[in-house]
Amino acid sequence: MANIVWEGRALPCAPGETVLDCLLRAGVPVASACRTGACQTCMLRAVRGRPPAAAQQGLRDTWIARGLFLACQCVPEEELEVARGDALAWVRAVVRRIERPAPGIARLFLECETPLGHRAGQFIHLVREDGLLRPYSLASVPEDPLLELHVKRLPGGAMSGFLHDALRPGDALTVRGPMGNCFYVKGRPDQALVLGGTGTGLAPLLGIARDALARGHRGPIVLHHGASRRERLYADAALRALAAEHPTLSYVPCVPVDDAPGPPVVTGSFDDILLEAVRARRGCRVFLCGASERVLRLRKAVFLAGVSMRDIHADAFFTAPPPASARGGG
Repeated sequence: MANIVWEGRALPCAPGETVLDCLLRAGVPVASACRTGACQTCMLRAVRGRPPAAAQQGLRDTWIARGLFLACQCVPEEELEVARGDALAWVRAVVRRIERPAPGIARLFLECETPLGHRAGQFIHLVREDGLLRPYSLASVPEDPLLELHVKRLPGGAMSGFLHDALRPGDALTVRGPMGNCFYVKGRPDQALVLGGTGTGLAPLLGIARDALARGHRGPIVLHHGASRRERLYADAALRALAAEHPTLSYVPCVPVDDAPGPPVVTGSFDDILLEAVRARRGCRVFLCGASERVLRLRKAVFLAGVSMRDIHADAFFTAPPPASARGGG
């Protein structure tokens, strides 16, 4: 059994227990969200001792060199002295505009006091005044004057409920970031890009598509947005207009069944529609965003369809697990 040393206190870590659970059990307030290592909320720094490699998977080399690790993924193999550690910017941001394009969806536009230095497709943490923190993907490109976020209301969601019900233009939040490796890199400008996301998984894909176009990508860009109903294709008009402006961009709106009159949509299984597009474009690069179960399932299916892992970029949305004392999240 390894000890976790926090501010001079030796805290016994039970066999198989993570550093995060050990600290929380001891009453140490450590921010966390997804508990899968995806959101990077619970990042800490090893002052003494070496975290296992699994706790640093996906982190930048410069962060690893500083001893940063993900507490939720760290089952210590030796005594670790740990401290708070953050390689990310904390920036004050003011809400400038809120739009509600569909039931349960809010588009937030934030102005940061200092530039965030993000890449299109990355994600940030929104931090409420009381310290509540949640990850959200960016729909904006770095050249935009405002950060754009798409927020889905989650049942019982502490943060999403606040953002939908209480937040007003002029209110201030803290932005922490940027994070994530799901973004466009200009290396093969003639390569086909296949982008797929459901619900607010559209947000990072919108930024990635706009960024690729701005950087002069010459290959076809095929953007799939899936929703349960036509009314939930909340950026339909804007995406049709964007595709009309750019001959290399195709927009594919997907619903299980066409349930209302309107412009053409593709009906059927979103997974099948996306995989058909992947198989039709040998050597393509694929971007997947949205709910974790679908993204992880599609990533495997895309790989089995013949796409190299280096050409598969994924941003899986994980819902924060409810605390033990009060079952609620988001």
